[in-house]
Amino acid sequence: MDGGTAIDRVTSVGERSFTKEIQKLTLGAGEEFHGEGILAVTKALLQSGVSYVGGYPGAPMSHLIDVLADASAEILEPMGITYEQSASEAGAAALLSASIQYPMRGAVTWKSVVGTNVASDALSNLASTGVTGGSLIILGDDYGEGSSIMQERTYTFAMKSSIPLIDPRYDMERLVELTEHCFGISEASNMPVFLNMRIRACHLTGSFIAKDNKVAEFNTNAPIPEQKYDVSKIVLPPHSYLHEIAKFEKRLPAAIAYAKQHKINEIFPGKSDARIGIITQGGTYSVVMRALQRLGAADAFGNSDVPVYCMNLVYPLVTDEIVDFLSDKDSVLIVEEGNPNFIETQIAEIAHTLNIECRIHGKGMLPMAGEYVSNVVREGIAQYLAEEAPTEMSKTALDSNNEILARTSEAQSFLPGPMPARPPSFCTGCPERPIMAALKLLMKERGKFHISMDIGCNLFGSLPPFNVGNTVLGYGLSLASSGAIGPALDQPNVAIMGDGGFWHNGFTSGVVNAQWNKYDSVLVILDNGYAAATGQHKLPSTGATPRGMESMISIEGALKGVGVQWIKHVDSYSLDDTINVLREAMDARGKGLRVVISDNECMLARQRREKPAKAAALKAGQTVIQEKFGVDEEVCTGDHSCMRLSGCPSLTLKQSSDPLKETPVAHVDDSCVACGNCGEVAHAAQLCPSFYKAEAVRNAGILRQFASTINRGLLSMMGAK
Repeated sequence: MDGGTAIDRVTSVGERSFTKEIQKLTLGAGEEFHGEGILAVTKALLQSGVSYVGGYPGAPMSHLIDVLADASAEILEPMGITYEQSASEAGAAALLSASIQYPMRGAVTWKSVVGTNVASDALSNLASTGVTGGSLIILGDDYGEGSSIMQERTYTFAMKSSIPLIDPRYDMERLVELTEHCFGISEASNMPVFLNMRIRACHLTGSFIAKDNKVAEFNTNAPIPEQKYDVSKIVLPPHSYLHEIAKFEKRLPAAIAYAKQHKINEIFPGKSDARIGIITQGGTYSVVMRALQRLGAADAFGNSDVPVYCMNLVYPLVTDEIVDFLSDKDSVLIVEEGNPNFIETQIAEIAHTLNIECRIHGKGMLPMAGEYVSNVVREGIAQYLAEEAPTEMSKTALDSNNEILARTSEAQSFLPGPMPARPPSFCTGCPERPIMAALKLLMKERGKFHISMDIGCNLFGSLPPFNVGNTVLGYGLSLASSGAIGPALDQPNVAIMGDGGFWHNGFTSGVVNAQWNKYDSVLVILDNGYAAATGQHKLPSTGATPRGMESMISIEGALKGVGVQWIKHVDSYSLDDTINVLREAMDARGKGLRVVISDNECMLARQRREKPAKAAALKAGQTVIQEKFGVDEEVCTGDHSCMRLSGCPSLTLKQSSDPLKETPVAHVDDSCVACGNCGEVAHAAQLCPSFYKAEAVRNAGILRQFASTINRGLLSMMGAK
């Protein structure tokens, strides 16, 4: 298969359109914006006068760069804003170097700690040298029940590099204000700033009164007059030592002064005289207020009996505000999500150092780790109020919490048992599923072998029904992570990565490293055309840039460029051929790195393109053929090995209509996209031949209708006999 056909994927029909979102970004002063939080932040960037924007896709931040890519011609180019979907988070962070020497505002975005891990080298240098123009890093915080990554906090990076961190309260107007203030904090302190956007903040819906978009003083339409050279901004001794001193003597104090002057943090006074209080991050303020309401200590409008100090700036802490809040309290509860409990520790130290007689509660009443969802925070606050609140408030909180627990227990009693876990899985028709089936069948033939997995959709292969992945270390690191495993097991190193992982880090850290160290390795690259796991984002090898300009960089060309000679392409839906090529690759020991490339487009992307095209053809009266696979109920034995090798969501069970068959039979439901994988695995594994392929013809032509009439007549005659 020709590896250069990927451009066909993106040139026919646009997969997605953000026309409605773009129109909201053009709103002027006095007009009302209504939409999601992440789009509001995008609008705030334009209102703040940014000169450039970049980022790497990843939930929940992808929408920001998606919309701006489509808005290039209408908004960004007239405003002279440079836009880039970067090749990695490190590349995005490096964009901020434009603000080191020049008064240009810029913003970049990526996914949470996994992205910050990749970008940390650039961020460390940026935080050391400092910035002149406002520099904003918008982080998609992926922590808790909606997360797809390891559970870590961004706070560590903020403390490590002394970067101010905003964790905004869930209020649309406040969210926009704080985004704009991030640039003010950055320019006042000469530091980049983190804006931590939690999943719920990204997807909250609300309104605010817009301002006009602001054209930056310096942009692509109004270039900077001349370059600037200042050796003191280069991170080399002795300047790097001075940078560290400046962080603590000038920059962080300047950020604190700005926060105090502009009231970045908020105090919500309580209605009672109780000498208690709650300190919370901005991102957990809403769940705290919900807990207080359910415990009878607040109303639905946010009026609380308990004073609340809401920290939108969570690093650095504003010590004066904390001291003022603690000064008239006997105790406070600190609601800090995640662990380590950096905020609680710092506040306890402040109270101890200044001899403030105020008891500090936190992780002793709330869980050490895990997302602080409503019931978790409610129970912690209930315990706090029971121990520290006046008698009436304490009794109300205890009674309310016990009543909620009783109702919850009663509701749970109707369930026969715990709800089953729902691990992620490949989509219906995913071209990566048959690769996992091929590896599983190959293991049945030659015994178990170690497979290093990668970040992305391919990682689902480590879950049932395949169970073929042994380790995962990071995006694009599967091949590099297998270096010591193969020799230890006396096996070829087998690694899998997607095309997204290949371009992100897999080429340099994996392929080049394997070539240099002469690994006996097999690398399977799943080239589905996109960074599919992030929501179908274009890659260097997709065939076009995010803005739709034609561009093809070949995976095979890159491999050949560093001397890889053993490269073969497979059609993953052809299971026999795929197994044969994988077998050949594993047996070719001593021939260096062997690369197997699976060239099949992401099925979601394909369906997004084909379904509208078919609908348009039907509307125009053209013939449309809809393919689907099925199972012959009479032939199906009820063994269900097909499911253990496929795992397709469209392949399920139904009760047999044959009273002699006690077990359910396999059944293909209406979600089938006719990829053929179920029939292929049944054939390759020498299972029952119960699968068939059918074609539903709509708007059939005259010849096809005539042929169908003859066929039906013949079948009727045969049935009559």
